[in-house]
Amino acid sequence: MSATVEECLELQLLEMETLLTMYPKKGEISVGEEAVPSVRRYLRDGGGALPPQLEFSVAVDVGEPKVKVELQVLLPHMYPHVAPQLFARSNALHRQQQSQLNAGLASHMSSLDSGEMCIYEAVQWVKDNILPFLENRKSSLEGTSKEVRVKETLHRMWIYSHHIYRQELRKKIFDSAKKLNLTGFCLTGKPGVICVEGLRENCEEFWRVIRYPNWKHISCKHVENIESEGSVDRLRLFRAFEDLQFEAHGDYGLRNDYHMDLGQFLEFLKQHQSGHIFEILFGVKGKLPDK
Repeated sequence: MSATVEECLELQLLEMETLLTMYPKKGEISVGEEAVPSVRRYLRDGGGALPPQLEFSVAVDVGEPKVKVELQVLLPHMYPHVAPQLFARSNALHRQQQSQLNAGLASHMSSLDSGEMCIYEAVQWVKDNILPFLENRKSSLEGTSKEVRVKETLHRMWIYSHHIYRQELRKKIFDSAKKLNLTGFCLTGKPGVICVEGLRENCEEFWRVIRYPNWKHISCKHVENIESEGSVDRLRLFRAFEDLQFEAHGDYGLRNDYHMDLGQFLEFLKQHQSGHIFEILFGVKGKLPDK
């Protein structure tokens, strides 16, 4: 007999309680304040709209000082009968090493029996298998001449959406940008525009997080890559991640289905050396009104 959504969510809550018991220290498990309560409300009320998928991260202690390893977890509503979304990241690994680590994790998880709760298994696999990657990193650093400056690339993504309204979605955008040390902005309203800039792997992780599970009418319209010797911070066009809102142009009814004043947006882009992006986003050349 196939499992129901309610049965799967009950199992997810049970696994969360178990994990919180196993990792009781502050910061070991990070989960949004409303994540678990929203699932409990759904189960208590017996139906209605599905709650947001459970999303949390586990800090994995690998016994190395100053090495932070985090396993990010997103549970589909039908987990454990559907595989969880897992991503391991570490401040001590290069992008290629991190990619190899996650490929190994995915391979291991696919070998497990379907229908079994497996987050603890994933944590243990990361803990048991990350050390060779860290040792390779140490050897690489020790063999590099101190005179050689490491080149980094600033990655800048321009993302367009038909609209951005929902508070839950906006919170996810801002929390992800802060967590990944990204600067840029989120233009709320209709249309919605997001710009993020920072290290490439962080931008790509941001794009993966906000798109999942199914944000319709969103696309990455343009990507810029600028190589730098040393820190990429001096190449940033934005000093923080801004909440960008302009006066609505016209009154479009009770739904607040309003269009942003694109003239003000164009002026903002030009102030940040990005006026050329307007045509890429909207397909027309931007022109400021005569003053």
